[in-house]
Amino acid sequence: MTIRINGSDHALPDDPRTTLLDFLRYDLSLNGTKKGCDHGQCGACTVLVNGMRINSCLSLAAMHDGDSVTTIEGIGTPDAPSKLQAAFVEHDGYQCGYCTPGQICSATAMLEEIELGWPSDASEDLTGDMSVSANEIRERMSGNLCRCGAYPNILSAIQDVAGGDAA
Repeated sequence: MTIRINGSDHALPDDPRTTLLDFLRYDLSLNGTKKGCDHGQCGACTVLVNGMRINSCLSLAAMHDGDSVTTIEGIGTPDAPSKLQAAFVEHDGYQCGYCTPGQICSATAMLEEIELGWPSDASEDLTGDMSVSANEIRERMSGNLCRCGAYPNILSAIQDVAGGDAA
């Protein structure tokens, strides 16, 4: 049983009770993914599994045999940051930085969802083009909490990358 993480294959842990979050942090030393609430309510542990965002604290590693997982470390590096990572720095979309990896992973998937035309509760039309309005971003990012309250800057960073409306 193997799992692909940031482009490299790894054997799944022997203990089937190991969460994906604990496997990433403790077995693979990928410490960018954070353990916040450990109940799936804060989004600090958000990673991408086959391109879809999930809370890794709520998912067992054993459930992901053959899956491809992308963590913040797989999105960009300090020397070659992704557009979202660079925008978060430019717009000061973080304060303490604890939630930032989950925010960036979630925003990465969110922008793909919009590009694919997936509606949200805030979408004006279920079948037309999706806009990248502030309300759309707020709705789609509502599962990621920031205790420091950097939401306006997070929104600005995402809008900068998405080319969305400021309204």
